[in-house]
Amino acid sequence: MPTEPLILGFDTSAAHCAAALVLGGKLLASRTEPMTKGQAERLMPFLQEMLSGAGVTWRDLSALGVGVGPGNFTGIRIAVSAARGLALGLDIPAVGVNGCEARAHLAPDGSRCAIPAPRDMVYLCDAAPSPAAIPQLMPADTAQAIAAAAGQMLCPEIPPHRLAEAIASIAADRWQVTTQPPAPLYARAADAAPSRHAPPVILD
Repeated sequence: MPTEPLILGFDTSAAHCAAALVLGGKLLASRTEPMTKGQAERLMPFLQEMLSGAGVTWRDLSALGVGVGPGNFTGIRIAVSAARGLALGLDIPAVGVNGCEARAHLAPDGSRCAIPAPRDMVYLCDAAPSPAAIPQLMPADTAQAIAAAAGQMLCPEIPPHRLAEAIASIAADRWQVTTQPPAPLYARAADAAPSRHAPPVILD
């Protein structure tokens, strides 16, 4: 069993499963699998493979870190639900890390973080991202103009495995003081909407 804190961070907020292990503040392993669907079925085996490959078990974990969005509505719920369930079963903390915080952890100085969204849109992060800050959804060229006006540039998009590494690293700093379970960070409403058609008549 590791003598230093072992943190598993993971993210499914976009078209991927990504995970990283941090031991005593140092990166132990990270991996990613691109996928546009099937994250709900793949996530747990994916995490198990990550642990087995590093020679550790679920019971060796000190805490979890999970990406809470913004991003794909379903993907966010998959990861957050998994983190909450694992935290309950293992009796360890789970730390929610939003996408702006994770990117800021890796972004070069003088840059402004933005999270890709569909249809040439981005979620523009605050200049100093915080756990509760909700980024603004806007066209990518508008975000670039806002950053340029402040003498900044938009940071390049972070590969998923690096995103997971940042999530694990941030969780490693917070797990001992975290008191609330992770919750999804939605910057916009879900695309799904109630049907416009009248419901069918139920016959007795």
